[in-house]
Amino acid sequence: MKILITGGAGFIGSNAAARALARGDDVTVLDDLSRAGTELNLEWLRSLGKFRFEKLDIRDYRSLRKLLTEGKFDAIYHLAAQVAVTTSVTDPRTDFEINALGTFNLLEAARETSQDGALLFSSTNKVYGNLEDMPVVERPTRYAFSGKKTGVSEDQPLDFHSPYGCSKGAADQYVRDYARIYGLRTAVLRQSCIYGPRQFGIEDQGWAAWFVIAALTGRPITVYGDGKQVRDILYMDDLLDAFDLVAAKISDCAGSVFNLGGGQANTLSLLEFFGILENLLGRKIEYAFSDWRPGDQKIYVSDIARAEKELGWRPRTGPEEGVKQLVAWVSANLDGIKEVLKRH
Repeated sequence: MKILITGGAGFIGSNAAARALARGDDVTVLDDLSRAGTELNLEWLRSLGKFRFEKLDIRDYRSLRKLLTEGKFDAIYHLAAQVAVTTSVTDPRTDFEINALGTFNLLEAARETSQDGALLFSSTNKVYGNLEDMPVVERPTRYAFSGKKTGVSEDQPLDFHSPYGCSKGAADQYVRDYARIYGLRTAVLRQSCIYGPRQFGIEDQGWAAWFVIAALTGRPITVYGDGKQVRDILYMDDLLDAFDLVAAKISDCAGSVFNLGGGQANTLSLLEFFGILENLLGRKIEYAFSDWRPGDQKIYVSDIARAEKELGWRPRTGPEEGVKQLVAWVSANLDGIKEVLKRH
C-alpha cells in the first residue's frame, strides 16, 4: 500500500509509519519537524526501514499540491496539527492556520489531484465542547455522568470550545463535506486521550505521558482542576488498529464519523492514573493543584458502539497494561526525553 502520513514524525504519525513499514508499505512521511521530539522519532523511523521524508508545512499549499501530483496514494493519514488547547488560546491565529487552513489545503490538493484512496482525519473529542447538556455527579475519586448515560456518541451536538476546538471542528466538518460534495473517500476519527510510546508529552499536551515523564525525571507536576476529571484513555496500538480497519473499509464508510476512545471499560480520572503509576513505580508521587483550564471537560467518555458495529473494532489494551508499557518506554529513553524537555 502506498501511504502518506502528515505529521508523520509526531507521536501518532511515527507509530503509524512504523506499522506501515513493518508490513512493507510504500511510506511517505510529511512533517515540518517543529515540535520537540520529532527529530528523535524520525531518527527512530530511519532505523526501521526505507521511506520518503518530506520536510513540509501543511500551510504551504503549493508544495503540498506538488507532492500529491506525483502519484496516487492508497491512504492518507492526516495527523499534522497544532495539538494544545493552551497554545491555541495564546496564539489562535497559528492554531487556525495549521489546523483549519492546513486541513483545507490537504483536501483541496487531494481534490485537484483526483486522489481516490482513503483520507483519514485525526479529529478530537473537543468538538463536543463542555457537554453542558450532560449533567455529572461527583464521586470520591472521579466524576461520572448522572443517569443512564455512559458515553458520548457521534450524534452529540457539536459545540466548539476554545480556539483549538474551533479549528479542529472546522477541519472536521470540511473533511466530512468533501466526501459529500466532492466524493473524496474521507473519514473523521474523533479521538479521545491517546497514549503510548514515542509520546513526548509536556504539561500543555499529552498528560498521560507527561505525568510519567515528570515522575521519572523529577519535574514538578501540576494538576489543573481537582484531579477527578475522567477520560477514556486509548492505547496507541488500539488506535492504529482502527486506522487500518477504516482504511480497509473506506468503500463502505466514506463520509463517516467515528468516536475512537477507550470507552467505558477504559476510563480513568487523573487521581486514579496516579494510583496506577504509584503502584508501578513503588513510591508516592507528589503533585500540586491549580485552577481549571479553559475548555476542560470534567468527564469525557466515548461511546464506541458505532466503531464496534461498523468496523468490528474494540480496544484490547487495558489501562494498567498500557501505562506499564508507557513507563517502560519512558524509562528506556530518558536521555532523549531530557534533551527534548530542554526545548520547552
